[in-house]
Amino acid sequence: MKKLLTALMILAVNSLFAQQEALFSQYMFNKLTINPGYAGSHDKFAADVVYRYQWVQMDGAPKTLTASLHTPFPKFPQHSMGLYISNDKIGPMNYTEALATYAYRIIFPKSKLSFGIQAGIKNNGILWDDFRAYDEDDPFLINKNQMDNKTIFDANFGIYYYTENFYAGLSSQQLLQNQSLLVTDSLGNTQFAKLSAHFFGMTGFAIPLGESLVFLPSFLLKSVKNATPQLDLNASLQITDAFLIGLSYRTVEALSVITEVKLSQNIFLGLSYDVWLNKLKTYNKGSYEIRLSYEINSGKRMLSPRYF
Repeated sequence: MKKLLTALMILAVNSLFAQQEALFSQYMFNKLTINPGYAGSHDKFAADVVYRYQWVQMDGAPKTLTASLHTPFPKFPQHSMGLYISNDKIGPMNYTEALATYAYRIIFPKSKLSFGIQAGIKNNGILWDDFRAYDEDDPFLINKNQMDNKTIFDANFGIYYYTENFYAGLSSQQLLQNQSLLVTDSLGNTQFAKLSAHFFGMTGFAIPLGESLVFLPSFLLKSVKNATPQLDLNASLQITDAFLIGLSYRTVEALSVITEVKLSQNIFLGLSYDVWLNKLKTYNKGSYEIRLSYEINSGKRMLSPRYF
């Protein structure tokens, strides 16, 4: 138990996992999780719910649940708004955030350029009931105030440009880099974990191959201080307007199979499964992700980056 607590405190204070933001394989379908400039790009009301279970069967594996919605203002299409809520649980560590989104779009004849900002609160802390203590008299568990939950304000910013068959975006998250968790040792010394700014660059294309077949390549580049940049490469095929299948490679040595099915005129179901190609594959059964999307007045799917 003491080894677990020591590892937990080191993780919290020194942020050994430099990638603090949740990881998603289906980022191309709901880029609001990455770039607030994406808000309103569907030109209709759109809502998504995503559940991700990473490193299946690994003790304390990350589990993430998110919900988001966004829409342009009906009478003022240059303005869009949205909301993003997520909960990320890693072992006993619990991270919750709620962010409001606003985007201003410059509308050109054949393209749009959007500037978006997200702002809201994040709560980081510990679920004490998730500890399985072998020593009930462990002073760390008795003095739970040694590691305090903390609610902070944070903001994200993004630029998003798109046409009928192309998109590109730049964004940054955790701009304020606030303290996220307080830790007090047995001598009364206080240390804190600090959020790191994350930077994202992404682009994608829609290339028609026939009347009912579209090739959709895309990539996402993620960068954060003190961590190796990470690149996601995706190649998907849209088969009619009802089915998509794709393959992604992540430079941390993971391979993802992605599919999306149109369940009705307004509802879409997305599934993905990741296979880890590095040493982690010995300790888990991969990762899976389930996404449910809803669009009001969704019509026939056209060539548009909103379907990536």
